[in-house]
Amino acid sequence: MIDDEDQILTAALGALGASGSGPGGRRGAMFAAKRLKKNVYETDLALAMSVEAATKHAEGILAQAGRMLEAEGAHLSGARVVRAIVGGGLGNMNPVLITLSLTGDGPERTAVSVRGAAKEGLIKQRAGEKTAKRIAELLAHQGTN
Repeated sequence: MIDDEDQILTAALGALGASGSGPGGRRGAMFAAKRLKKNVYETDLALAMSVEAATKHAEGILAQAGRMLEAEGAHLSGARVVRAIVGGGLGNMNPVLITLSLTGDGPERTAVSVRGAAKEGLIKQRAGEKTAKRIAELLAHQGTN
């Protein structure tokens, strides 16, 4: 299991390159991805539910939005960590790593930190920022039902 954002995003971009051009496309996409800067955005919100319920809620949203990943040390810091690769940018073709950290803030209250990270090329799409905001909105909206 890889836990480094850059490595995860590089591998995801390599997989996209391979889908169109085979092994050479994978190597080329990974070579380029290692040199790209990241667009990172973080936001916090609170959900009126227990940590267990909030974790299930978050997992459901991320599973619908993208491909779930296992996070190393998901319970070590006292926070539960949920991760997924979600499509962002133009045509949802840019892989965005969404990391949610959920911490109990009382019996029926959970603090959630949403982090979105994506590689950016010459055309700045702010995919990490836009996708993190979209996931935070889904969490907050559906968390009130």
